[in-house]
Amino acid sequence: MRNTDMKTFLQISAAVAAASLVATAGAAGAPGYVDFGKFSPSPGAEFVEVNVNSNLITMVSNLAKDRPEVVEVLKGLKSIRVNVLGVNQANRDEIQSRIQTVRSQLDDGGWERVVSVINGKDDVGVYMKTRGPEAVEGVVVTVLEGKGHAVFVNVVGDIRPEKLSMLGERFNIEPLKHLPGKRPKRTADDSE
Repeated sequence: MRNTDMKTFLQISAAVAAASLVATAGAAGAPGYVDFGKFSPSPGAEFVEVNVNSNLITMVSNLAKDRPEVVEVLKGLKSIRVNVLGVNQANRDEIQSRIQTVRSQLDDGGWERVVSVINGKDDVGVYMKTRGPEAVEGVVVTVLEGKGHAVFVNVVGDIRPEKLSMLGERFNIEPLKHLPGKRPKRTADDSE
């Protein structure tokens, strides 16, 4: 990894580490916000929770000024929440129920389901809350990956559709990486 990539990685990592200390209360009233509820770790299962609010997004933007493509992706975002839960016998039913509840709330709340994949035991749903044809106010991703993991993602803000796949790449949100949209041409500086 080159110095510029390492610098960006360290800057984003520092912001994400600090994010665990900050709640996303500012985004709670935003049209694209979805309350997944509180998750608790299950004994012996993986547990990751990341909450990045607008203050931290601004901080990352300021730290990444030498990377205009990162600043462009972050412009207009209010919050990013990611929960990754290891699925085991003790929590499987509760997680499946939570995913179904969230999806029902999104369907009833006027969200548009843009991706739905069921492949064996893998179940992926991606929803968008739009404001006209030009902007997305929120994105929700729910994933139940076979017997391994469940993932809940909520991105809130003024999100341009063509930036969604770039957002997935920059924050390593796998389901967003594969959404259609214009991806910037990679330069020699972007290669690893």
